[in-house]
Amino acid sequence: MKNIVSSLLLTLWVAAPIHAQRFTKPEPAGKLKNDPAREQEFMDWGLGMFVHWSFDSQLGSVISHSMDYASRDYLDRYVNELPKTFNPTQYDPDKWMEIAKLAGAKYMVFTTKHHNGFCMWDTKTTDFNIMNTPYGKDIVGAYVDACRRHGMKVGYYYSPEDFAFHYERDIPARGAKDSGKYHDELVAYTKTHLDELFANYGEIDVIFLDGGHKGELAQHVHKIAPHCLVTRGEMVTPEQKLPAEPIPGPWETCFTLGNQWQYKPTNEDYKSGTRLINMLIETRAKGGNLLINMGPMPSGIVPLEQEERFRELALWMFVNDEAIHDIRPCVTAGSKDVYYTQSKDGKTVYALLTGLTDDDPKGGTQWGRSVRKEVVLKELTATPKTKITVLGQEDRVEKFTSRHDIGTRHEQTEDGLKISAVRAQRLYNNRRWPNAVVLRLENVKFAIDQ
Repeated sequence: MKNIVSSLLLTLWVAAPIHAQRFTKPEPAGKLKNDPAREQEFMDWGLGMFVHWSFDSQLGSVISHSMDYASRDYLDRYVNELPKTFNPTQYDPDKWMEIAKLAGAKYMVFTTKHHNGFCMWDTKTTDFNIMNTPYGKDIVGAYVDACRRHGMKVGYYYSPEDFAFHYERDIPARGAKDSGKYHDELVAYTKTHLDELFANYGEIDVIFLDGGHKGELAQHVHKIAPHCLVTRGEMVTPEQKLPAEPIPGPWETCFTLGNQWQYKPTNEDYKSGTRLINMLIETRAKGGNLLINMGPMPSGIVPLEQEERFRELALWMFVNDEAIHDIRPCVTAGSKDVYYTQSKDGKTVYALLTGLTDDDPKGGTQWGRSVRKEVVLKELTATPKTKITVLGQEDRVEKFTSRHDIGTRHEQTEDGLKISAVRAQRLYNNRRWPNAVVLRLENVKFAIDQ
C-alpha cells in the first residue's frame, strides 16, 4: 500500500519552456469582445477536438508549411497538380463525431482554410478549393451538418495567412505581414471568406483565428456573428504547452496527438493514452479547455493509432466526466500527483489522482483491482459532513464479496486529509488500471482558505 502526499505548491513542471508574456491576455483590437455568458459556457465544455486536414495530407507532410521557402517548381506542382489527386471518398464526418463524442469532446474545430490558402468549402473567391478536386463536394458543409446531428458545438479554424495568395502575386510564401502592397487586398479577401463561412452554414459556435491580422478579423467576426466565440485572436491560447500556473478567465491550449498536426504516415511518435488523460486533467485543474488534435488520412479515415488514443480517453471519461465537464478550478490546482477541480456551486471537490503507484514489476503507475491505497491531501480539511467516494464506482461493502472491504475512509491528521480507498471497478481484463482515479469529496474545505 502506497502513501502519496500532495504538495501545496503548484507544479512547476511543464512539457516545454514557457515565456510568461505568451500567457498575457492580448488587448482587443476594438471595443467588441466575446460575450461573457458565452465564455462561461465555453469553460463548461472542457474538451474539444481539433481537426487538421487539407489536400497536402496526400504527401504526409506538415500542413501548408512545406510551401515556405519552397522552390517555384515545388509551388507550381503543389498549387496546380496536387489538388487533382485529392479524392477523400471515405470522408465520413459522422464517424469523426462518434469518436469525438465518445471521448467526451463537446466541440470540434475544423481547418476550413490553413495557411496554404486551400478552401475546404464551396467558395466563390478562388478556384483553389475543394470543388476543383476529383472529390468535388463541400467538406465544410458536411462537417457542420454532422456536428449538428450529433449535438457537437460547431467550430472553425481559419488562417488569415494565405501562401497561395502570395504565390499568385509572386510573393514568397511567408506571413500575412509580408504581403506588402497587397496587404489591404488580402485583408478584404479574408473577410470575404469569413462572410461566406458565417452566411452559408448557419450559427457557428466558436472560431480559432491563426496568424496574420487575427485581431482585425476577430472584430469582423463579432460584427457579423456576435454569437460566435473567438478563441485565438481574443483568448489566451498556448500551443503545445501547459502553463506553470492557472490562468484567470477562459483559455484554451491545443496539442497534437503525435508530433505533427496533419496526418503523418511514418515516423510519428504518438502520446500515450495516459499522457493524454493527464494533460486533460492538468488543463482543467488550471481553468482551461484542452483542444486535442486529430489528423485524418487523405481518404478521410481516422488513423487507427489516433482512434486508439481517443478510445482510451473515452473509457476514462465515461467513468470520470463529472470531474471534467461543467466544473471550475479550485483555489489551488494541485500538483503532478494530485489535481483538483470543483463543481460550479463549490459544494463538491474532485481530487484527480495522477501519481498513485504500486509494486508493478514493470515499473508502471498501475492500480490493481481490489487494492487499497492511501493518499494524504495537504490542501484539504474535512468537516463533520464530509463524504468521500471513488468516482464511477459503487463502494458499499455489501455490493462486493464478503472478504473485501471496499469502503472509502478518511481522517483528518496533522499532515492533511488522509484518505484510504479501494479501486473496485473492473475496467481492464487484467484487472489493472494505469490511469488516474478520481475521488469525489463533498463538504470539504481548502486549508488555504482558512
